[in-house]
Amino acid sequence: MSASRRREQRLLDTNEAELVARSHRPDLSAADDAQISELIRLLRERRDRARDVSRRQRREVRGKAAPSGTRPASDNSGTREKAALLAAAVKRVSKERERRRSTTASHARRALVMKRAAGDPAANRPPSRTSNHGMHPVSDDTRAPSGALNEEGQEIARRRGGGPR
Repeated sequence: MSASRRREQRLLDTNEAELVARSHRPDLSAADDAQISELIRLLRERRDRARDVSRRQRREVRGKAAPSGTRPASDNSGTREKAALLAAAVKRVSKERERRRSTTASHARRALVMKRAAGDPAANRPPSRTSNHGMHPVSDDTRAPSGALNEEGQEIARRRGGGPR
C-alpha cells in the first residue's frame, strides 16, 4: 500500500522525509549509481533503527521489557508504519538499482551478439603488401661495425681501447 506524502511527512522526521523523497521517481531517475548506493545504505540504517524501536515498544506493551523512556509505550503502530515506509523506500531504490544493473548487462550481451554476428573484421580486408619472411637487414658499408664480435670489429675495438686485450 502506498502512503501519501502528507502521511509520510507526519510519520517521518525531516531527515528521513528527505531520504524517502529522494527515493521517489523524479529524483531517483536523476541520481547516479554512487548516490543510489549511498541512499540505500542510509535508508537501511533508518529502517533497521525504526524496526528495532518498534520491537522494543511491542515488548513494552506486552510487559516483557522495562520501559525505556519516562513512561511505558502504549502502542507501536506509529513506529511500525515508519519502518514500513522506510522499507518501501529501500525496496524502490533497490529495484531501481537492479533495473539499471540488468539494463547494463542486457546491453553488454546485445553488443556481444552483434560483434559475433559481424564476424572477423580481417576477412573483408583487401590484400596488401606484407613483409613475407620478416624484416631483412640492410647493410651499411660506409660505417665500420664498432664493437662487433667479428674480425673487423675487434680491430676497431683494439684501436679504441689503447692496446691489446
